[in-house]
Amino acid sequence: MNHHRLVALALAALLAGCGIPTEDTARRVQPPRGPFQSSAPADTAEPAGPAVETLCLVRDNRIIPVVRRVDRPPTADDHLKDLLAGPTEAERDTGLTSALAGAVNAAGTTVTGMQAEVAVEAPDEAAGRSDEVLAFGQIVCTLTSRDDVTTVAFLRDGRPLGVPRADGSLSEQPLVRADYAPLIAPR
Repeated sequence: MNHHRLVALALAALLAGCGIPTEDTARRVQPPRGPFQSSAPADTAEPAGPAVETLCLVRDNRIIPVVRRVDRPPTADDHLKDLLAGPTEAERDTGLTSALAGAVNAAGTTVTGMQAEVAVEAPDEAAGRSDEVLAFGQIVCTLTSRDDVTTVAFLRDGRPLGVPRADGSLSEQPLVRADYAPLIAPR
């Protein structure tokens, strides 16, 4: 019994000598920069909701998946509308943009099975624009980030629309995220 008491006292004395020294006054400590520190000022931070929404935006001709916190899980059509609205001010401040403006006019989407069908009203003069690949890639990347969508088909006037893939080929078939993989930056 005395042995246990002696060990406990020795341990207590050892631990008391290992503490951080106290200071008479408080001092401000600057946290180190790291991946979890936001570069946005606290008063301009986006509100954090309980659900997540991934939008695929553009920086330096690459598709960048961005996760936003939202109040409720969006429908596929709401998800597309949020993408079409473009980056927030805080996202623009980090260099994020969208290739959608002027390149693709997506009017809405419906989900059938695991396929999203996007109604497109693309002007004929938009064909061949260099940012058109990024624009369609943004839509495919965004919609396939959903649990209920694996493929995306683009329709104009109810008929399949040939859209460019990352390799430059046109496809009227439903597209998958892998069709734009060379343009998508790793998370």
